[in-house]
Amino acid sequence: MHVQAEKPVIGITIGDLNGIGPEVIIKTFADNRIIERCTPVIFSSSKVINFYRKALHQNFNFHSTKDLSQLNLKQVNVFSCWEEEVPIQPGQLTEISGKYAVRSLNVAAQCLKDGQIEALVTAPIHKANTNIPDFPYTGHTPFLQDKFGAKDVVMLLFHNDLRVALATEHIPIANVASQITKEHLTNKLNILKESLVKDFGIDKPKIAILGLNPHAGDNGEIGKEEEEVIKPLIENLQQSGDLVFGPYGADAFFARASYKEFDAVLAMYHDQGLVGFKTLAEGKGVNYTAGIPVVRTSPDHGTGFEIAGKDLADESSFREAVFKAMDIIHQRKEYAEYTANPLQRSEPPRRGKRPEVSE
Repeated sequence: MHVQAEKPVIGITIGDLNGIGPEVIIKTFADNRIIERCTPVIFSSSKVINFYRKALHQNFNFHSTKDLSQLNLKQVNVFSCWEEEVPIQPGQLTEISGKYAVRSLNVAAQCLKDGQIEALVTAPIHKANTNIPDFPYTGHTPFLQDKFGAKDVVMLLFHNDLRVALATEHIPIANVASQITKEHLTNKLNILKESLVKDFGIDKPKIAILGLNPHAGDNGEIGKEEEEVIKPLIENLQQSGDLVFGPYGADAFFARASYKEFDAVLAMYHDQGLVGFKTLAEGKGVNYTAGIPVVRTSPDHGTGFEIAGKDLADESSFREAVFKAMDIIHQRKEYAEYTANPLQRSEPPRRGKRPEVSE
């Protein structure tokens, strides 16, 4: 069965049962106005939802089902991935909560692959209890890359017009420099550019590239990666007509709001990009997996064990992830219609010029 509904059917994974995932999910969908725009399907069990509904004192109604062809389009749906009792210990990192987080993800991802849902929004999992034989991945991104057969993917975080992509993700700092090669950066930039066009509707994206070393290497005085890899790559891409600029020193780039002159930023490693992004997004950022043929978003926070079960979790980021999943579904449909008949496009492709960025 493939989804044929006026409202998009959005799959929601429960995340770690002991983290803040269930709380932000319930808080998000307790507002019935969101049901007017999508049909949510939470991949979990009724018992887990009831536990947190009572703990949070939320008036949260849902429809329980084992058949995705029998969804209630006017309610939140809970697709039963298991029936057995599972111990829930908010705030505790346990082996069993990781096991069921993986089960929720596996079932939801298969339903996405089968076309039974149109997008996936994933609640946070923890690496310490999901690194099991059935899940040999460091997180959602490599799992989805493998599940959907993508050669490469890009972790892209965004909030409004701020978009930060990562050239490397969850690897030790000691290993980052060896990954900064022409081939690796070219792959990441190609995926990023395609996503900006197809998923965000930006016809001629302008992309800033950050340097690896402090002050973008200071002309080779502090590291050679900029002079030997990054600058030659940028020059080649510019000669091909791509609006790619840099490398920029990350500290000045974010401090002086230079990111406002670009459609996206490619950071060389995890914290280089995410420290600036999370500071600017103020808890409302969304994590997006670019490069796979399906739509997957998530909040930009973790399991939050320290506040789990205390009714302290802010659902803003998760709510944004749901809305942005819907936006990208819509944008992809518009892109598909345009590529099928470009003469119907009402606006000419956008052109950009090189932004002036001070170092």
